[in-house]
Amino acid sequence: MASTVPAVPTKLVDVEVATTSRRTVPVVVLVATGPELGPGGDGIDVSDLTGKAGETVRHDEAWTLGVGTGTLADYRTAGASLVRALSGEDAPRTADVLLTPDLDAARMRAFVLGAALGGYRFKVTGEDAPKRVGSLRLVTGDTGFEEVLTSAALKAHALATATSLARDLANTPSNVKDPRWLSTTAARLADKVDGLSATVRDEKWLAQQGFGGVLAVGGGSARPPRLLELTYGTTGPHLVFVGKGITFDTGGISVKPADGMHLMRTDMAGGGAVIAALLAVARRQLPVRVTGLVPCAENHVGGAAYRPGDVVRHYGGATTEVQNTDAEGRMVLADALAYAVKNLKPDLLVDVATLTGAMKISLGLRTGGVFSSSDELAAEVVEAGAGVGEKWWRMPLLEEHVSAVASEIADYKQCPPGPGGITAALFLQKFTGDVPWAHLDIAGPARSEKVYDEVVAGATGFGARTLVELAEKYSR
Repeated sequence: MASTVPAVPTKLVDVEVATTSRRTVPVVVLVATGPELGPGGDGIDVSDLTGKAGETVRHDEAWTLGVGTGTLADYRTAGASLVRALSGEDAPRTADVLLTPDLDAARMRAFVLGAALGGYRFKVTGEDAPKRVGSLRLVTGDTGFEEVLTSAALKAHALATATSLARDLANTPSNVKDPRWLSTTAARLADKVDGLSATVRDEKWLAQQGFGGVLAVGGGSARPPRLLELTYGTTGPHLVFVGKGITFDTGGISVKPADGMHLMRTDMAGGGAVIAALLAVARRQLPVRVTGLVPCAENHVGGAAYRPGDVVRHYGGATTEVQNTDAEGRMVLADALAYAVKNLKPDLLVDVATLTGAMKISLGLRTGGVFSSSDELAAEVVEAGAGVGEKWWRMPLLEEHVSAVASEIADYKQCPPGPGGITAALFLQKFTGDVPWAHLDIAGPARSEKVYDEVVAGATGFGARTLVELAEKYSR
């Protein structure tokens, strides 16, 4: 079945930094708002140019590319727009981008991130992929700054690679992507990276160890659940990232409406972000210890499906009263969080999930929600995201709703009454012990229906870059 989908991971546009341009290669001149032409702009007619970020115009001898007012978002947009413009039947194999003197390391990272991701494509088809530019040379006139810009470009390309892989995993159709495929694909990729190891546990191991939440959610499917554990590093602070790995979500017995259910192939976007982040951290050989846990299950309707009213015993012994089988993400995360606290002794615990539709209402479709028991950790997540082009907003863990998590028949209620995103986070908090913990709800930004900035329609890979940046912060 794997042969029916594009190869994972997707090949991205290559980028290099140099101090010389090439002959017979298309040249790209940067244009700031004004318009103000950068190097190589002599003789170009500016009468129809605005310099707006992403504005691409083909001239006789060159292309012009708008970089707006020079913000990081402008440069991401510019990089993405350029790669999209350099596509089609007459797409060049390569091009030289003539950098302006004010382009620093931060702008370089933003531009490369956009260029690497803007041309991303995932389509199951018998037709050949459309042609696009294969590589870009970024030409700087400052020979003393070449090394700094090269380092920035390499980091950005690594972050883009993580985002792209997270997109690949989430976009893969669920007739191919079941818990076994997701976990073994991640393990196969991990085996190719020095210092990264993968362990995949099956349903028998899960039953022996008491992963009641994962087994309950996966019980209705003919394709049994798995637990993926990725391990990197032996020294430094121990970070544990936990990602929701629901490979398809029908809602179970509390079945979802048909409209929009096809998008549930991306319901493991949090797990995809964790997998991609671990691979990126290991490839960059960051001096930090990181473990990734992805409980993988398919939430299906069947004779063995779990029911509203069931009481499920999680790893470690705590019990949950099931109220809605479509709130399956918190069930599998609870097991993984409890396992992490008991066995991995983390210094930091972060879970990532497309968890609640409530967050789409609260924050829209381009911003992730951060819930944390630590002011410092919440600020670190927001800062990490800002540095890599991912927006986060801290949400409150309201004390007045804590009592609603208690159940009369079990330890906890799966779906406490009150604001849905907040009460879901309060439920998960019960399984985090005393460890500094953050819950990242990416239900909104994990998918997109339109192209914007470096994002294309489909899975966005949101969250992967923030996790990598957070790991880098703890490795300093």
